[in-house]
Amino acid sequence: MIRRYLLALAVAVPLCGGCAASSKIVDPRSLTYPELKFTIPHSERTTLDNGIVVYLLEDHELPMVSITSYIRTGGIYEPAEMTGLAGIAGAMIRSGGTESLTPDALDAELEFMASGVESGISDENGSVSMSTLTKNLDRSLELFAEVLLHPRFDQQRLDLTKKNTIDAIRRQNDDPKGIAAREYRRALYENHPLGRMATIDSISRITRDDIIAFYKQSMNPAGIIIAVSGDFDSKAVTARLNRLVGQWRSTGQPFAKVGQPDGKPQQRVLKAQKQVSQSVVKMGHLGLEKSNPDQYAVRVMDYILGGGFTSRLMQEVRSNQGLAYHAGRRFDSGRGFPGTFTAETETKSASTAKAITLMKDIIAGMTKEKVRDEELRLAKDSIINSFIFGFTRADSIVSQQARLEYFDYPKGYLENFRDNIAKVTADDILRVSRKYLHPEALTIMVVGDETKYDQPLATFGAVREIKLENFNQPAGGERHGGHKH
Repeated sequence: MIRRYLLALAVAVPLCGGCAASSKIVDPRSLTYPELKFTIPHSERTTLDNGIVVYLLEDHELPMVSITSYIRTGGIYEPAEMTGLAGIAGAMIRSGGTESLTPDALDAELEFMASGVESGISDENGSVSMSTLTKNLDRSLELFAEVLLHPRFDQQRLDLTKKNTIDAIRRQNDDPKGIAAREYRRALYENHPLGRMATIDSISRITRDDIIAFYKQSMNPAGIIIAVSGDFDSKAVTARLNRLVGQWRSTGQPFAKVGQPDGKPQQRVLKAQKQVSQSVVKMGHLGLEKSNPDQYAVRVMDYILGGGFTSRLMQEVRSNQGLAYHAGRRFDSGRGFPGTFTAETETKSASTAKAITLMKDIIAGMTKEKVRDEELRLAKDSIINSFIFGFTRADSIVSQQARLEYFDYPKGYLENFRDNIAKVTADDILRVSRKYLHPEALTIMVVGDETKYDQPLATFGAVREIKLENFNQPAGGERHGGHKH
C-alpha cells in the first residue's frame, strides 16, 4: 500500500509531461509541473496497562509482521571497569535463550517458522525486534515476549560471546579506518562514557551476574516503546501484547544520569603509525544536540561542504586536486549528547599533509563568505526531495515515529522538517558556519606511514602519538592502546 502510494507520487509528474510532449515538440526546460504534495503516513499510538507505549501501522501488502521494542538503556550506563558489558548483555538477551527454551531450542523453533528475533544494546538505547510471517504471528509474539522479559543468559553462550569479543579486540588494529574511527571518537569524547572502548581486561571480568543485574536495571516498562508494522489487526495485536507484556512490572532502579562531555574544541594532532600505502585522515570536533534550532541551517551547510559529488570537499579534494577517491563530512545532531562534526578522506602517504591543508582551508572557507545561490538551491532541493525515501516501508515509518518519542524530539518534527529546510538562507549558512565550525581548533587524526608523508604532522600542531598494541599475544595485562606525547 505505502510503496504503491509513493511510486504513484514519483511517476505522476513525469507521465503528465510526456503527454504534453506527445502532441507537440516542447523544450524540456520550459515544462512546468504542479507542486508535489506528500503527507507523512501516521501510526496509531496506544499504551499498554503497564505504561509501555505502542505504535501500530497496518500494511496488508505482504503477509509479514515486524516488531521492534526500544529499551531505555545503553553503554553510557555501564561501569567503566566493565566497558563492553552493555553490548554483550544486548546480544545475550536473544542468543542466550529463554527460561523455557535453551538457545538451541529457540534457534530451531524460530528457524522452523522462518521467523527472526534479534536483540542489541548500543550507546544510548537497546532493542529487541521480531519479524515473522502473519500465519506464525501468535507463536512468534510469544517467543518475542519471552526473549524480552525472560532471557536465560546461558553460560556457554556467554563464554562464546566473550571469546568472540576478545578475538575482535585482538584484531581491531588490522583495519586503518577502524583505528582512526576508534581513536578519533575516544579523543572527542575524552573522559566521557561515549569515549570508552572495550579492552580484553574489561570483557574478561564480565560475569553472568553482571549481565543479569544490568538487564534488570535496563528493563522498565515506563521507558519501553514498541513499534508494530505489517499484516495484522491493530486491536488483536494490542490485546495480545497486553496479555504478554502489559502486565509485567519492573523491580529495577533507574540508571543515574550521565553528564555532558566537555564540548570545547581544541587544536590537536593524533597519529598512529601503520605501514600502509594510504593515510586515513579524520578531522573535526563535537557538534550539536537535536534540540538546537540551528540544526536545519547546519544540515544545509553540511551538505554544501561535503554532501555529494557537487560538494566543496568532493569537488576540490577529488575532482580538482585528485588527492582521493572520496572526501566527505558528517555533522551529526546528537540525541542525549552532542554529536560530532567529522571531515574525512583517504589519500596516498605522499599527499597526506597536502590533503589535510586543503580540507582545513575548505572548512575555513565556509566561515568567510556566503554560499552561492546555486549551491544553496541544490543542497535544499536534495535534502527535501530525499525526505520521501524515509517512508517507503511501513516498518521504517512506524519505527521512525517511535524513535522520535524515545529520544524526545519536539512535536511536529517530521511534519515541519521540509519547511524548516526550505526557510534556510545564505545568511543563515554563514552565521551557523561561523558559530559551529572551528577550523582553528580541529582534532586531526591520521593513521598511516609517517616516513612517507610530504610534510611532518607537527606542521599542524603538537602531535600526540597513539601506540598500537600487539593483541596477538595471550591475554594478561594488555592495554587497549597508549598515548605518547
